[in-house]
Amino acid sequence: MMHWLAMGGYAAYVWPAYAVFFIVLAWDWCVPALRRRRATRELRGRLARERTRNARASRAEAAP
Repeated sequence: MMHWLAMGGYAAYVWPAYAVFFIVLAWDWCVPALRRRRATRELRGRLARERTRNARASRAEAAP
Protein backbone atom coordinates (compact mmCIF):
# COMPACT_ATOMS: atom_id res chain seq x y z
CA MET A 1 0.00 0.00 0.00
CA MET A 2 2.79 2.42 0.85
CA HIS A 3 4.44 1.67 -2.48
CA TRP A 4 1.22 2.61 -4.26
CA LEU A 5 0.89 5.83 -2.21
CA ALA A 6 4.51 6.70 -3.05
CA MET A 7 3.56 6.48 -6.75
CA GLY A 8 6.93 5.12 -7.75
CA GLY A 9 8.73 8.14 -6.32
CA TYR A 10 6.48 10.67 -8.05
CA ALA A 11 4.10 11.22 -5.13
CA ALA A 12 5.38 14.78 -4.62
CA TYR A 13 4.04 15.61 -8.09
CA VAL A 14 1.03 13.28 -8.35
CA TRP A 15 -0.80 14.09 -5.10
CA PRO A 16 -0.64 17.88 -5.52
CA ALA A 17 -1.90 17.41 -9.08
CA TYR A 18 -4.86 15.44 -7.74
CA ALA A 19 -5.46 18.14 -5.12
CA VAL A 20 -5.41 20.91 -7.73
CA PHE A 21 -7.75 18.90 -9.94
CA PHE A 22 -10.31 18.43 -7.18
CA ILE A 23 -10.06 22.06 -6.07
CA VAL A 24 -10.69 23.22 -9.65
CA LEU A 25 -13.52 20.71 -9.99
CA ALA A 26 -15.16 21.99 -6.80
CA TRP A 27 -14.66 25.61 -7.91
CA ASP A 28 -16.15 24.82 -11.31
CA TRP A 29 -19.18 23.33 -9.57
CA CYS A 30 -19.68 26.09 -6.96
CA VAL A 31 -19.16 29.26 -9.00
CA PRO A 32 -22.15 28.81 -11.36
CA ALA A 33 -24.42 28.15 -8.38
CA LEU A 34 -23.20 31.33 -6.68
CA ARG A 35 -23.65 33.33 -9.88
CA ARG A 36 -27.14 31.95 -10.35
CA ARG A 37 -28.01 32.87 -6.76
CA ARG A 38 -26.65 36.40 -7.23
CA ALA A 39 -28.50 36.85 -10.53
CA THR A 40 -31.75 35.65 -8.96
CA ARG A 41 -31.30 38.07 -6.05
CA GLU A 42 -30.62 40.96 -8.44
CA LEU A 43 -33.64 40.09 -10.57
CA ARG A 44 -35.91 39.94 -7.52
CA GLY A 45 -34.62 43.36 -6.46
CA ARG A 46 -35.27 44.81 -9.90
CA LEU A 47 -38.78 43.39 -9.96
CA ALA A 48 -39.50 44.77 -6.49
CA ARG A 49 -38.26 48.23 -7.51
CA GLU A 50 -40.34 48.10 -10.68
CA ARG A 51 -43.45 47.12 -8.72
CA THR A 52 -42.82 50.00 -6.31
CA ARG A 53 -42.41 52.46 -9.19
CA ASN A 54 -45.57 51.21 -10.89
CA ALA A 55 -47.54 51.44 -7.65
CA ARG A 56 -46.35 55.00 -7.07
CA ALA A 57 -47.17 55.96 -10.64
CA SER A 58 -50.67 54.50 -10.43
CA ARG A 59 -51.28 56.32 -7.12
CA ALA A 60 -50.05 59.59 -8.66
CA GLU A 61 -52.40 59.16 -11.61
CA ALA A 62 -55.36 58.34 -9.34
CA ALA A 63 -54.80 61.36 -7.08
CA PRO A 64 -56.62 64.50 -8.27
